[in-house]
Amino acid sequence: MKKVYIIHENTEWTMHLTKRLDELQVPYEEWHLDQGSLDLTKEPPEGIFYNRMSASSHTRGHRFAPEFAGQVLAWLEAHGRKVFNGTRALSLEISKVLQYLELNKHGVKTPKTVAAVGKSQILEAASEFKGQAFITKHNRAGKGLGVQLFQSIDALRKYVEGPEFEEPVDGITLIQEYIQSPESFITRCEFVGSQFVYAVKVDTSEGFQLCPADACQIGDLFCPVGEEVEEKPKFQIIDGFSDPIIEKYQQVLAANKIQVAGIEFIRNIEGEIFTYDINTNTNYNSDAEMKAGRFGMLELAKFLKEELEK
Repeated sequence: MKKVYIIHENTEWTMHLTKRLDELQVPYEEWHLDQGSLDLTKEPPEGIFYNRMSASSHTRGHRFAPEFAGQVLAWLEAHGRKVFNGTRALSLEISKVLQYLELNKHGVKTPKTVAAVGKSQILEAASEFKGQAFITKHNRAGKGLGVQLFQSIDALRKYVEGPEFEEPVDGITLIQEYIQSPESFITRCEFVGSQFVYAVKVDTSEGFQLCPADACQIGDLFCPVGEEVEEKPKFQIIDGFSDPIIEKYQQVLAANKIQVAGIEFIRNIEGEIFTYDINTNTNYNSDAEMKAGRFGMLELAKFLKEELEK
């Protein structure tokens, strides 16, 4: 029997999808790739394959899960299996440098960014911003890893040379211009089957770590999304969102064979859009979805069901 095969390393982020697949009576099997083996003499099973491997896997003790997933995805593609968010999507998931290059290629503006390896190189790269505020972040990140705001190189030096410095898992730190927004929020656009589903407004007043997953809200110390208050929820789905940037995002996704993604942007004081993240392991916030009556995982389950039946 053909199935949907879900490739991932974090059950807490996948159970919401499997629940929807159960509701739609879609046969599926999970491949948890934090460890395993791959026999290259064998052929993959029949079915469709959906990759949910995360760049932040190392924060859950799954250091080499993306590397192993990359080999499994290449094996599936070599045998002609239908893979959603395959090897190219995984390459972008684990590298913001690649994300920015692809966004720029399609006319999408990104913040000025310098990639650096080594503490002295990080400090040297910060001099490019000539007295402006800047942030640091990890190239291979997820969940806001390594995101810090600095007003000066002296402040950065204290951080980089101090005990709080976070070494990126791939060694690459990004130094990026800080986009001053008139309001403390960013916008995240969700796509399923490369089609726009909805946009969500995310409050950033409590920091930059913006993972919308419900699991992050209860137990993930690496992803403190804050407590939601009735008057000002952290996540709000925007009714009737429309902007020309959506078409450009779809071009980026199509060019990189990405079917499922959440893309984040911020507007500056002049209203210009700066895009800074493509998340191919996208999650959804249940409270925001309940209020809006829109359900990302249900749309994803329907998409996978339709593809399996083709």
